[in-house]
Amino acid sequence: MMIDKTQYDDIFSGVIGQDYELLNLICPLATKMSCLVGDKAAEYAAQTTDNLNVVELGGGTGITTLSLLAASDNFNILSIDNEPVMQEQAKKHLHKWATNGKLVFCGDDALTALQNIATDSVDIVASAYTLHNFLDTYRKEVMQQIFRILKPGGQFINGDRYALDNVSIHMRTIQQEVSGYFKVLTQINKLDVLEHWIVHLFSDESENHVMRESVALAQLQDAGFSDINLSNRLEVNALVTATKPD
Repeated sequence: MMIDKTQYDDIFSGVIGQDYELLNLICPLATKMSCLVGDKAAEYAAQTTDNLNVVELGGGTGITTLSLLAASDNFNILSIDNEPVMQEQAKKHLHKWATNGKLVFCGDDALTALQNIATDSVDIVASAYTLHNFLDTYRKEVMQQIFRILKPGGQFINGDRYALDNVSIHMRTIQQEVSGYFKVLTQINKLDVLEHWIVHLFSDESENHVMRESVALAQLQDAGFSDINLSNRLEVNALVTATKPD
């Protein structure tokens, strides 16, 4: 059963707790994108009554995983994340679904995990705020593997940081984002978290990591995807979907 959108905050806060609350405080657009990934997956699920195989890349502490679990009772989810500390939190948060057999965890890196999945066996590959962390060469290989494992008609759904093609506007947007981090985190005396986010942002914006919109969409096309669409642009964040042709 899908969950009413107005209930998202209550549900996420109840299950994910402080992890969700802090992320929503620092970067509310990130939690918004996780919900949008779930919404788009729900649209796909509404087309069939069959059980669907879903692979999630970068499950983290379980925020996007929960959005997917909330999207449909017909999902069987494999959540992949090679960061053990965060995945252990997700296992704790989402124990109920793992016990019920709706959720399985994998601790391999994304590329290794995808390479071990059978061709044409997955209905949806979903992710939020994971692909932009990859080196561009690694990301290209990941996209090729995503295309391989999807069934014909399967969908790729990603809510992520898609850098604006206009570099000047992108830089001004990043400056505003950083200013927001300082405003929020200094008020609650979370200077350690502030340091972590700023250091991570330098990595996100580095030349071999940044996921520029036009380049990312071209990469999907090169991998073989069709119906490629970027929507819900919110500053440097956007939702991208693509389909493996029948």
